Amino acid sequence: MKENAENPAGLDRLVHEPARLIILTALSELESADFLFLLRLAGLTKGNLSSHLDKLEAAGLVEVEKRFVGKKTNTLIRITGSGRAAVEEHWRRLDDLRHRSLQGNPRP
Repeated sequence: MKENAENPAGLDRLVHEPARLIILTALSELESADFLFLLRLAGLTKGNLSSHLDKLEAAGLVEVEKRFVGKKTNTLIRITGSGRAAVEEHWRRLDDLRHRSLQGNPRP
């Protein structure tokens, strides 16, 4: 995402939203995670987590697989290559922003 007057750090707002950043950051360190794990980690309601996952899936950042384990449904979530690149770029931009602010240089 490019820097502009409304978004001077060039942060991707889809990724930057706190709940989605938690989800993507966790998934970037895991092979996959189930819905209940992400629910507990992010501290969201089921409906709220579902909504965030729908947005991430529509953007191609995660894959959602619904399956049965025994007789129970299980939803498994994996980050995609695009998702991994997006969250890595997001953290790079945040680190750059932090570094520039510590140097007293708000612009590159």
